Parts: sequence; structure tokens; C-alpha cells
Amino acid sequence: MAKVKPFRGVRPPRELVEEVASRPYDVLNSEEARKEAEGNEKSLYHIIKPEIDFAPGFDEHDPAVYDKAVENFRMFQEKGWLVQDSAENYYIYAQTMDGRTQYGFVVAAWVPDYMEGRIKKHELTRRDKEEDRMKHVRCNNANIEPVFFAFPDNERLEQIIREVTAAEPEYDFVAPDGFGHTLWVIDKPETIAEITAEFDKIPSLYIADGHHRSAAAALVGNEKAQNNPDHRGDEEYNYFMAVAFPASHLKIIDYNRVVRDLNGLTPDEFLARVAENFDVAEMGEEIYHPAALHNFSLYMGGRWYSLTAKPGTYDDSDPIGVLDVTVSSDLILRDILGITDLRSDKRIDFVGGIRGLEELKRRVDSGEMAMALALYPVTMDQLIDIADTGNIMPPKTTWFEPKLRSGLVIHKLD
Repeated sequence: MAKVKPFRGVRPPRELVEEVASRPYDVLNSEEARKEAEGNEKSLYHIIKPEIDFAPGFDEHDPAVYDKAVENFRMFQEKGWLVQDSAENYYIYAQTMDGRTQYGFVVAAWVPDYMEGRIKKHELTRRDKEEDRMKHVRCNNANIEPVFFAFPDNERLEQIIREVTAAEPEYDFVAPDGFGHTLWVIDKPETIAEITAEFDKIPSLYIADGHHRSAAAALVGNEKAQNNPDHRGDEEYNYFMAVAFPASHLKIIDYNRVVRDLNGLTPDEFLARVAENFDVAEMGEEIYHPAALHNFSLYMGGRWYSLTAKPGTYDDSDPIGVLDVTVSSDLILRDILGITDLRSDKRIDFVGGIRGLEELKRRVDSGEMAMALALYPVTMDQLIDIADTGNIMPPKTTWFEPKLRSGLVIHKLD
């Protein structure tokens, strides 16, 4: 059962939240963070991307950078830009994008649930990325940024969302990217107790986004438990911060591919090879979006094509084999274009659906890429099925939007 608890959040005063809050550390590079934080000493980037306080080009993994994060985190608290709540609370965090709002509970999730597989993952993590975030959690002794969980729908938790969000929020603002962010504090003891009890009925939580942050947070908590001779199990380090959304609130958007060359084939030869496993229809110059599962959109030579995988080219009974990312990776990228390692091959790049199919067209028309392939998005049911069966999704399969805003709530480990 999913064990969660409330916690004493560290967060900005209401009038400072827009200055403090930032995008997550991993969606922008150091230069972009430096630009976004320009003229704003209160930006959370000074804590989550502290290399911006050094000269451009300074190694972001230098020990001095982690020390700077600690110094800035302490300074933010001393100046009152971040203040710890006096009591343990839950929080509801709502995000609004394109007229659609999703509501999640900000909770402290239990480290043993991650270590023992009740918090389920669907992606592999890279050790170097884990280690970077582990250093950040260790040195700050805090989860500065939340991870993004999904959970199977629960009617009572939905009712609590409706009840809590009927009241005035603590924060309510629109970020520069146009997405809305709203936060409510849940401080009534009876509601807190009910939320804890309802989560305890849920068999598993699912990592939607933030596999490296989840791994880092849990591994540091586990490390602290092993290093404490007086470990009891109820210490704050046994928990890490997450925002958990009912699965039906979430929408996965497409994650598309662009490829630099056709592996020595002419466009006609390439299309002939594709037609062995797909029904190919030319759609003209107007952007064509994949219409359903197993339908793909190909852009090449100024034309859009509809590709529909022929029966027998996918396995609907296999949680991985049914995925369009598997079908396209095997039958087009591997068999025709010779791309076997999506993680390391420099001939391929990936474009989140948030950028639209116009971005695919732009990159091909510029001559940088030879072709683009747009995929129908994975569903939450597919993600949960894969996690439940212990499978791992191929790289670059899911893209969630909007991203969680960082800096609304922070969880200290002491």
C-alpha cells in the first residue's frame, strides 16, 4: 500500500512566489537558466542551477557549484524568501494548460516503497544523472524539487480535491510560458488523516516524470537510514517529496523523432522499404497528425505521409510490442535506417510534442534533418500496464506537460 505523510513545507511568501518559482532543473541548460534568472536574485535557479552564479562555461558538476546551492538555500531562508510551515500539511497543486486543469496532492512518499517496487517506474535511469541529483539532495539535505507521480483514480480523493479547491488558494499565478499554477494548503487534521488513509488503500504509485529525481531522493533517504546507528524508520529522511495526480487527470503528449539521413537510400527507395510494413498514403503539404494508435506521420521532401502499420507488425498482447515507439524503432529506425541505440546515436534527435509538428517540418526544411516521424501519444493505461508488468519503456516514449513548477514547496530531510 502507498504510504505517504504530510510535511512542513518550505515555501515562498505569497507575494514572492512568482519571483521564486522556476522551471525544473532538467528542462533547460545553464545559459537558458542564466537568462531567465537575469535581474532576479530570488529565482530558484540560484539553488537548482547554481552554476549561473559562476562565469559562463564553469563546470556545473564542480564541488563549488554544489556548495553554492547550499549557501543560496540558506540565504533564501535567512532573507525570508523561503519560509518553513509551522505544522505538517498536505498541499493540492493545480496546473492549467490549454483550458485543461489537473490536480495533484503534494505528499511525502515513503522511501521503502520505492526501494521495494511499490513506487513503480517505466524508464531506465542513468547513473551519472542519478549521482548529480543525489549530490544535490545530500548537500542541501532537502528535496528542492518534487517528482511527478500518478495513482489509480480514487473517488474520495477526488471529493477532497473538489472540497479543498472550492476555497481561496494560497498561490495562483500564470507563469511566463502561459501555464497556470495554483496551490492550496491542507491543514485540517481530519482531512490530513483521511488523505493518509486513502493513499494507504492504493496498491502502487507510478512515476510519470522525474525518474532520476525519484531515484536520487530515495537512494539518499536509504543511505541516511543505513548510516544512522539509531535509525527508527520515522525520520523525515525516510520520505521524499512528490506531487501525485489521479491518472485520469494526466495526458501524455507525443514524443517525436527527426533523423539526419536516409542511410544511403533515395526518398523513393526509403518509401518503398517503409511500404513493406506500412500502408503509405501521401497527404500533401498540410501538416498531418497521426490519427490513432499504429498510425504515424512522416515528413520528408516537403510532403506529409500517413503510415499505418499492417496487421502482424505489432503485438497487441505485449505491453512493449504494442507501443508505436517499438513499432517505429524496429521497423523504420532499426531495419531501414540502421539506428539501433536511441540513447546514443547522433543521427537521431527527439522533439517533444509541446513544440508541435511545425518544429518537425522546420528542422527538415532547414536541411538539418532528412525526415521526421510523428507518433500517436502513449496512454496512461499503457504506462501503468508496462510498470505493473515490470517492463521498461523504450527511450524517449513519454512527454508530460505542463511540467511541475519548482519552488512552490520544498521538503527538508531533518
